[in-house]
Amino acid sequence: MAATLCVKLLPKQGWLPLTQSVRHGSKAVTRHRKPMHFLKQKLMAVTEYIPPKAPAPPGAYPAPTRVVEESAFVRLLKRNLEKVFQDYKMVAVVQNNGCSANDMIMLKNRLHKHDIHVKFFSNQVMCSFVKESVYSNMAPLFIGPTVLFVSKEPKAKELLATLRVIPQMVLLDDTLLSVQGVAHYSKLPSVSVVQGELVGGLSVLTSHTASLLQRHPAHLAALLQQYVTQQDTEEAT
Repeated sequence: MAATLCVKLLPKQGWLPLTQSVRHGSKAVTRHRKPMHFLKQKLMAVTEYIPPKAPAPPGAYPAPTRVVEESAFVRLLKRNLEKVFQDYKMVAVVQNNGCSANDMIMLKNRLHKHDIHVKFFSNQVMCSFVKESVYSNMAPLFIGPTVLFVSKEPKAKELLATLRVIPQMVLLDDTLLSVQGVAHYSKLPSVSVVQGELVGGLSVLTSHTASLLQRHPAHLAALLQQYVTQQDTEEAT
């Protein structure tokens, strides 16, 4: 009897049940991720890599203007140059085309006889001073080696006569007075002669007026009437 029950209860060899329960066990987690400390979070945020922005293509923005501050020596030279333009009535710009030292010494001696002095200033100082003054039209002249010939009185005739001896020194053109203008100016009479001619002309007119006033009033009235008649005739025509 017991053997029969054992045979019935025991499954047959090679037979599998219709349903099988399979247990899937999870892996044991031995290490949990700890939260980052807030100080370390701040440090990581501060030291985070930020890639640089892509540069702008060339020409996208205007070039920045560089403001160069003048040195104290340049300001001193500009003050000296301003004093030259104030003290001297004639300022001529001459280009030095390879004049030797001996020729320059001879030129200075010749000019000194006529009270004409030679001044040397760099083109940088000259241009910076001239552009800010009433002599702005002289700025294009200061290109290359230039020299200033100055005198307290205009002496164009003596200047041209001296420059003919040394062809290396060329008088530069200017919109105020060209080389031809300087030549014409040198042919003008002196100031004393012009003043004498002006005084003589005025004295002739005054003497003529005085002689007319000394005549009879009837004669003066006739002259005035004739003048009025001439004016009416000219307006009518």
